[in-house]
Order: sequence, then structure tokens, then C-alpha cells
Amino acid sequence: MRTVLNVIWLLLCGIWLAIGYVLAGVVCCILIVTIPFGLASFRIADFTLWPFGRRLVRRPDAGVPSLLGNIIWIIVAGWWLALGHLATAVVLAVTIIGIPLAIANLKLVPVSLVPLGRVIVDSDEVEAARYPTVG
Repeated sequence: MRTVLNVIWLLLCGIWLAIGYVLAGVVCCILIVTIPFGLASFRIADFTLWPFGRRLVRRPDAGVPSLLGNIIWIIVAGWWLALGHLATAVVLAVTIIGIPLAIANLKLVPVSLVPLGRVIVDSDEVEAARYPTVG
């Protein structure tokens, strides 16, 4: 089911979102000082291509630089991106087929707000870490 949803997502909106984030990442990397933001944009682009079956998890080694970078990110771009994802989710939720896509768009709100100090992992890895098997 994840694959079907990811393909539908990719065709309808994922490719366009990813292209936008990649372009923003390229601009940020050209400006040298904003390379961490460019890398974060590339990470968001990767997540927007294939969001179903993956989650955003806080990195345990993220510290004060990530916090300061996230504050700058929120002021400059994060809240605009989050509003865009929220508006798109509302529009997608109008149809039954669009509801899973709206949920995927809502998954992108946290990463668009605070991308630094986060890593994207498979949902299965998160569940395996949360509920280890005994045996």
C-alpha cells in the first residue's frame, strides 16, 4: 500500500515539491554561508519524493547550532513553507483519494519548520526500536 500511495504522491505533487526544495538547496549552497540550510533543503526534497513509510526523528547529537539554525530557518522560510503545506493539505482533503496525500502533506510541516538536527528513517526502524522483540 505504501508503494501505491508513494507513486500517486510522486505523480501528483511530490515531484514538484522536491524540485522546489532542490532549487532552494542549490541557491543556499551557492551562497556558502547558508550551506547547512541547503543541505536541509535537500533532505526535505528527499522526504517529499517518497514520504509514506518514513518518519522524521530528532538526532541525539543535535545541539545548540541546530537550535539556532532552526530559529533562523523558521523566521526566514519555515513558517511560509508550513503554511503552504497546511493549505495544500486542506485542499487535498476535499476528496477521498486526496486524504492520504493531505496526511502526507501534514507530515511535511514539522520538517519544513525545523529541518536541522533531524534525520529521516524508515517507519519500520522506529517501530523496531520502540518495541524490540524478545527471543
